[in-house]
Amino acid sequence: MPDESRQKLGKNEAYRHNLVDQVGTRPRHRIATDQVGRERAVFSQIPGALSRAILIAMMVATPSLLVPSTGPDTAQIVIVLSILAGFMTFIEYYGRYPSIIEFRFAPPFNRLKFFALSGILIVLSLICRGTTDPTGWTVLLTNMGSALGEVVDFPYSPVRMVVLMMPADADQSLVDLVRTTSGISYTVSLVMMFVFLTLVRLLGWPSRNGAFNVWVNLPLFDPTGGGDVLYRLRRDAGLNVVLGSLLPFLIPAAVRAASDMIDPISIANPQTLIWTMTAWAFLPASMLMRGIAMSRIADMIEQKRRRAYAEDDILGKGLQRA
Repeated sequence: MPDESRQKLGKNEAYRHNLVDQVGTRPRHRIATDQVGRERAVFSQIPGALSRAILIAMMVATPSLLVPSTGPDTAQIVIVLSILAGFMTFIEYYGRYPSIIEFRFAPPFNRLKFFALSGILIVLSLICRGTTDPTGWTVLLTNMGSALGEVVDFPYSPVRMVVLMMPADADQSLVDLVRTTSGISYTVSLVMMFVFLTLVRLLGWPSRNGAFNVWVNLPLFDPTGGGDVLYRLRRDAGLNVVLGSLLPFLIPAAVRAASDMIDPISIANPQTLIWTMTAWAFLPASMLMRGIAMSRIADMIEQKRRRAYAEDDILGKGLQRA
């Protein structure tokens, strides 16, 4: 009997140790699997981050590459800025979660902005290149841009404000070039904004892409800043819409008022002209897009709250009847 009990105790002890080992290895196995999965996810993001970094660097360098009159000092500065922009883009998209770029997981918000900005820079660079080295493409783009500039250069328009910003003794060819470049940049920016508005109103952006995470897509928005989130989103949306609508008018007026300190004729430099006209049109349009997007997110949050309140009311009535 003592031998049999010892054997049973030995078997039970061995079984217990075996069970503990199996249970103990399962969490370690899951931890190792999760670590491998995270490493694979990080490495899988490298090609996308690298391709985006290259595209951003090329976009920043586009005017210097296409305009032949770029000086060596300007070229060196552009190279540094291109590398810096590409590096920041790579770091941003290499991480699993964004730190600066908004709506990273809500395409095609950023893609639309990238294509519009690239198109403006390429077209304006080719037009400026055509002033010294004309080709068939540059002549065609210049003629199309001149016609477009004449169409949008009506009284009290932003393009007319830019043209009036020029001094009275400015060369007529420079005035025509400013009208052409401002007309193209402003028109492309408006098209970008209306395309995004169509995606929001008719195609249901961003909910058509699946679940939308507000806090991941708005990394600069602090939900703990105080007050109702819905009110703050709509306040920021209204501020962006107002500024985006007024800046194309206010910037030329401010430059004209400060003409004693700032000489508008300095935009005769092709690089300065390209980037000035691009920023003047693209940045306000981007603010309008951001305002539209935040207003849409506020509407989505409000609709979700109403559904939750309705479900609570139905549940409460059911409990009262029971």
